[in-house]
Amino acid sequence: MDTLLKSKDEKLSSISKAINTTETPVKEKHARRIILGTHREKGAFTFWSYALGFPLASSSILSWKFCHVLHKVLRDGHRNVLQDCMRHHSSIVEIGRLWANLHDRYGQLVSLYTKLLCTKMEFHTKYSDIPPNLEVSDEVLERAAGTDINNVFQLTVEVFDYMDTELRLAETVLRQLNTSIAISTLTSGQCRLSPLIQVVQDCSHLYHFTVKLLFKLHACLPADTLQGHRDRFHDQFHSLKTFFNRARDMMYFKRLIQIPKLPDSPPNFLHAASLAKHVKPVVVIPEDDEPEQPDDDDDDPEPLIDVSSASASMVEAQPQQVDIFDQAFGPPNGGFDDRDLQIESLKRDLELLRAELERVKAEAQRYITQLKSQINSLEAELEEQRAQKQRALVENEQLRMELEAVRRRNSEHESLEATFFEAEKRSQATEQRYNKLKEKHTELVASHAELLRRSADTVKMLSATQQTQEEVERTKQQLTFEIDRIKQESDMKLEEQKFEMEKLRRELEEKMAEIMRIKSTLQTSEKTTEQVNSSMTALQAEKERLMRSMSEKEAELSSLRQSAQLQQTSLQQEREKSSRELGELQGKLQDKTSQEEQLKQKLLAEQFALLQGTVTEAENIIQDAVAKIDDPLHIRCTSSPDYLISRAEAALGSVDKVKRGHADYLSNMGDAGSLVRALTQFSHLAADTIVNGSATAHMAPTDHADRLTENCRGCATESLQFLKDLKSKISLQRADPASVRVIIQRILHLGQELRPKGMDVRQDELGDLVEKEMASTSAAIEEAVRRIDEMMNQARKDTSGIKLEVNERILNSCTDLMKAIRMLIIASTDLQKEIVDGGKGAATIQEFYAKNSRWTEGLISAAKAVGWGATEMVESADKVVLHTGKYEELIVCSHEIAASTAQLVAASKVKADRSSKRLTVLQQASRRVNEMAANVVASTRTGQENLEEKDTMDFSGMSLIRLKKEEMESQVKVLELESHLENERVRLGELRKKHYELAGVPLEQVSEGNGDSFSLPHSANMSPKHTKPAIMRKPNLAQKPNLPPKSLYK
Repeated sequence: MDTLLKSKDEKLSSISKAINTTETPVKEKHARRIILGTHREKGAFTFWSYALGFPLASSSILSWKFCHVLHKVLRDGHRNVLQDCMRHHSSIVEIGRLWANLHDRYGQLVSLYTKLLCTKMEFHTKYSDIPPNLEVSDEVLERAAGTDINNVFQLTVEVFDYMDTELRLAETVLRQLNTSIAISTLTSGQCRLSPLIQVVQDCSHLYHFTVKLLFKLHACLPADTLQGHRDRFHDQFHSLKTFFNRARDMMYFKRLIQIPKLPDSPPNFLHAASLAKHVKPVVVIPEDDEPEQPDDDDDDPEPLIDVSSASASMVEAQPQQVDIFDQAFGPPNGGFDDRDLQIESLKRDLELLRAELERVKAEAQRYITQLKSQINSLEAELEEQRAQKQRALVENEQLRMELEAVRRRNSEHESLEATFFEAEKRSQATEQRYNKLKEKHTELVASHAELLRRSADTVKMLSATQQTQEEVERTKQQLTFEIDRIKQESDMKLEEQKFEMEKLRRELEEKMAEIMRIKSTLQTSEKTTEQVNSSMTALQAEKERLMRSMSEKEAELSSLRQSAQLQQTSLQQEREKSSRELGELQGKLQDKTSQEEQLKQKLLAEQFALLQGTVTEAENIIQDAVAKIDDPLHIRCTSSPDYLISRAEAALGSVDKVKRGHADYLSNMGDAGSLVRALTQFSHLAADTIVNGSATAHMAPTDHADRLTENCRGCATESLQFLKDLKSKISLQRADPASVRVIIQRILHLGQELRPKGMDVRQDELGDLVEKEMASTSAAIEEAVRRIDEMMNQARKDTSGIKLEVNERILNSCTDLMKAIRMLIIASTDLQKEIVDGGKGAATIQEFYAKNSRWTEGLISAAKAVGWGATEMVESADKVVLHTGKYEELIVCSHEIAASTAQLVAASKVKADRSSKRLTVLQQASRRVNEMAANVVASTRTGQENLEEKDTMDFSGMSLIRLKKEEMESQVKVLELESHLENERVRLGELRKKHYELAGVPLEQVSEGNGDSFSLPHSANMSPKHTKPAIMRKPNLAQKPNLPPKSLYK
């Protein structure tokens, strides 16, 4: 059975260590084993069979790490992983939809991550030629896009959607890191940042795909149709650049990935030559992705006994069992796997191949640059040939004009012979020009052949680099197309030139024949003249036709120039209009900014003027109070120390408010409301303190009266100095009411010294004081229960796990104790009413309490001690829950409450009837309180044991001398602790003696002044040790003064 369990644990090790609820990043070695498993089993069946058992709906961190591992498996796993994951597409969608409806930080990230994974699977399922890692050549991308422009358009839109999901996840992760205390060096921050490595890899390829597809679309579609695509690309470009820059600055990514830099501006798709400037961003993963940090979970413990020899025969006897999980994911971490070395070598080979690929790409880019320069030179030569052709046409036109001149001369009838000789000369000149034109034509043919040879060389160079770079292929195609077009144009021009030359040759032959006919028909000059006239008419008609054609071309050219000028004028007007509107908006913005600045300055001035008025009024109030000290009419005014104390305490509170208001005003001088309100209250309370301090000094002893009067004057002086500092902007920063606080504290101390002691209470006030103290104790218990409920709710929000369980157990036990004390107070109040009703006779309640004053004072002291103990317990519990206090404080408070309740029960039993049912109820309530106090102590100690870590004592590696030395050091420490314990016990005894002296209670048995006597039972002592000296035991008397001073005159 143990063997089967161990085998199952080994199967689950990789996936369970990679996907868990711990807020740490997924370790690379666990993910690598899972990816290798998919290649071994040629799919992800084993991964999904284990992953479906995870409670993804119960933990957002578990779902986040599951999505991260699934992203890695999709990118780097076997090609059949995509098909296996598509079978669980609906489950991934449901997980994302679940966490999208919950308000959880990781839940929001899981929702976005599931959308990314679903988009990724759907995209690669539709375009199976593109693998999930997006590492394909441009030829594969061209094949996936196809030749149909509609398919290219649709693929571009889907790549945009793909990029949007990647960027949305990255932006959300970075935004959460900005609003959280987590940073990239903490595990909580790394847990969120680790999936962004795959996001960076995907985004680099998607950016390259988008650029290629958009250039292809712009080559086939109008620019206006693709305006939306360009806008969307610009938004994604700026978001991607911001994401890369922020990720590049984080310490976490610097050792894991080299993030490429994008260009400063996006490519210009309207200019096809910008494609040559585009450089594909390449993401480089360093060889050492993640440092191997050994952890306790990955390594098997070293056995203490060598059982290899004993188990060897058993292993040989048993048939070797093949573990499907080990086949898929490799051996557990404890064993040695040489496939890691193979992986490292393959990674190094891959890096070398990548470097070689980059070198080949750079060489191809250089070839492209050289070819483009050659193309430019060829284009320049072609332009030169075109210019030569134009010059030849111009010469042909000149020849035509000269021929017309010859014909006009021939039309003259003055001398036929002169005309013959002139025509012969012109014909020779024409023949020479024809020979020149023929030579030009020969040169054009030779240059055309040279262009064809260079074009053939260019085609050979382009075909040499066609396999390594698609840009070279595209450039070759463009060159081929351009050369073909040039060739066609050249052929057409040559054909035209040949036609024109042939026409001119025929015309020359005709002219020669005409001249011969002129020679043969000199005798028939009239007939020759008519023939010349007819030929001249034909030439004139040809000239007119050519002139009309030239005028039409010039009219068309002028119309094109006018339309271009109109467009340029409209563009210039639009540009000027935009610049004017921009200037107007900037002017309005500057005016608005200046107005806001003026209003801000006005607001600051008004707030400071309001503060000055308040300070002036406060100075008048305090000066009026100081004037009353020396006023003879004020000598008859008196005041009690209690009222002076109440005024001084209120003045101290107002000083704190003034300090906070002063700090708020310094941080925001546009709002002086809090400081004005605080100064108004402070001035009145400080004046009351000064006036009542002077009035109290009239009835105080001389020494106290002099000190009190001096402190009142000092309070006024310091207050006026503080107010004077507030009136000036120069001294406003250094104004500090600390000196005023010190003076008011002195006045408060003097008032407390002048108060009557607790034993001086009048006898007729004891009855009311008992009821007040019982009501105050009940109110304290109610407040304690309420605060414990608040602490319970807060603990459930802030803590979880074992800490939440311990806090709930402690707070529940404290709540039960408070409820038991409340029942005890109710039972004690009922018993007191029964005692008073039975013992007062014809006297009043006040007279009964006055007659039994000693007993009454014991009740008051016990009730006050119970209320004080409840309050202290709440404070200690609050500190324990917040991990700022000690568990021992809570235990001591439990002991104090048990002792105080025992004192209250004992005081009530003195006057009670032994057969009273209410006395029985009180005793049961007392026992219930003791049980609940013991429960609090037990819960506290149990929680302390659960939370405190105990070190295991392992002395197996120590020698005899080392053990003896450690034993002696331990004995010395025990003796020191015992000595310290004895000193603390003596100190505790002295503290208790001093406590009883201040309370007016002797250490011996208390004697009742009115005839009744009682002694508290030993149950009040919560210490279980009875061997301590008497001075070190917890006394059986009251723990707090009988009559607390602050509750006398309320």
